[in-house]
Amino acid sequence: MNFEKEYCRYRTLVDNYLSRFIKEEKPKTVYEPVRYVLEGGGKRIRPVLLLLSCEVVGGRRRDAIHAGAGIEILHNFTLVHDDIMDHAASRRGRATVHTKWDSNVAILVGDELLALAYRALLRTESVHIRKIAKLFTEGVVEVCEGQGFDKEFETRSGVTVDDYLLMIRKKTGKMITVATEIGAVIGSASDRQAKALRAYGQHVGRAFQLQDDLLDIIGDEREFGKVVGGDVMEGKRTFLLLEAFRRARGKDRALLRSAFRNGGVSRSGVAEVRRIYFETGVIDATRAAVRRESTRAKTRLQSLPASNARALLLWMTDMLLNRTH
Repeated sequence: MNFEKEYCRYRTLVDNYLSRFIKEEKPKTVYEPVRYVLEGGGKRIRPVLLLLSCEVVGGRRRDAIHAGAGIEILHNFTLVHDDIMDHAASRRGRATVHTKWDSNVAILVGDELLALAYRALLRTESVHIRKIAKLFTEGVVEVCEGQGFDKEFETRSGVTVDDYLLMIRKKTGKMITVATEIGAVIGSASDRQAKALRAYGQHVGRAFQLQDDLLDIIGDEREFGKVVGGDVMEGKRTFLLLEAFRRARGKDRALLRSAFRNGGVSRSGVAEVRRIYFETGVIDATRAAVRRESTRAKTRLQSLPASNARALLLWMTDMLLNRTH
């Protein structure tokens, strides 16, 4: 099987759905930026995981496409609001909504995307629709909690690596876990299969965020689509920053402490922080954590029946581990 081609086929299914989903044209203030967001591309990781999680337990992708589109729209809702809170000027190499329009429009567009996500999800024909909606809703709640922790950590002293791991489990990992859980429900998974897919999603979610944090400091800005070093400049408590602070000594530790106290560093200070990350071994430690979580994720898949869907899920796990953007 040509995994890249097969993955693109699933991604195209989602893209085609999204391009046909919104029929409304007015008010332009709402629907023009909504289309702008949904046409912005992306890897469509969450909907593809949802479709494959349905298929790997014997379900049909056409039964899961509405939920898949719903979770992708929901993901984009979180990005629009995150970009406002993070003062991000670009996303996927394009101007963010609040930059291209303004913050009021971006808030409204985010709210509309949340409603549209439920509109898509609730088109799912399943006897388990109540359970599906509950999983989806709990995902929204935990993502908001995770974002709340993320903002609190920017000014809170004494944030630990465990605090950080709780935050990413909610902010990033939860939506990936919800995707695998909902796919399992639509595919009528057994309890054992559902548990395996939930654990798979949890490990992938953690690996994905750790890799994202890593790319923020060592990625190629053209490929990454965002300003490299943005987390450091914003003073975000990431695994790298917290672990480097634990390991660093002397002037390096003082520099990292100033990043905590001053809410980040200047753009010129990013290079110094990057140096500390390399010299303290934090870059290698983060890479090792990504590999460990990815291995655990793939191990959970081995308990599911061998199929093209399982093979593609295994390939996607490696693809996410080795991504550069």
